[in-house]
Amino acid sequence: MKTIYSLIGFMMLALIATHSFAQQGGTLRGRVEETGSNIKMPDVLVRNENTKAVTTTDDNGNFQITASIGHTLIFTSPGYVSDTLFLVDMATKSIKMLPSSIALREVNIRSSRAFNPRAEYPQVYQRSKVYVLSPTSWFGKDAKDARRLKHYFEREVQERHVDSVFTRAYVSSIIPLKGQELEDFMTLYRPTYTFLRNNNGPSLAAYINDSYKKYKDLPTEKRKVQPLQPVQ
Repeated sequence: MKTIYSLIGFMMLALIATHSFAQQGGTLRGRVEETGSNIKMPDVLVRNENTKAVTTTDDNGNFQITASIGHTLIFTSPGYVSDTLFLVDMATKSIKMLPSSIALREVNIRSSRAFNPRAEYPQVYQRSKVYVLSPTSWFGKDAKDARRLKHYFEREVQERHVDSVFTRAYVSSIIPLKGQELEDFMTLYRPTYTFLRNNNGPSLAAYINDSYKKYKDLPTEKRKVQPLQPVQ
């Protein structure tokens, strides 16, 4: 009888442990590639909507993030349609992201709302700090990942600023392009954040006019954005 009770007790402990692990979750791993070309995508932002944990893919498109079954992950990258993944298991994931001209629209995903990363991700900025007497803050993986995210956020803020100034409506009011030609022109001659910070409206208008002259001098085949080629 004691043996039976012991067996039942062991099974209950195993169930409790399994449930606890499911609740706590584990590390989900995967890779993000471009749809069609299979180009490995670095610096894709991966966000766990349930825990607000965030990370980015490495140079080979690989990522790992703490998650559990039932959680929802969001994958975002400039120039691509955001992808949503609902976890039904913790197997390694292969994510495909579809290129999109959405970043060139008047209202787009990045510029449709204010983005304040310090307010939205305070834990990232806290973990990114370097302390003289703390070696882990210099060399620890968590600290290095946080600094990588911080760099990503700073670049994202800059790109959103460019989006808010270099718009389809503004560019098309200066040069006679529309549709795909306008999108290709805006991709080819997209100004930098530094340029926009150091120049006023008339300077931007002059830049667009000068760029349009260069655009017209290009051979027809050079006026289109060339697709990326997968690395062999």
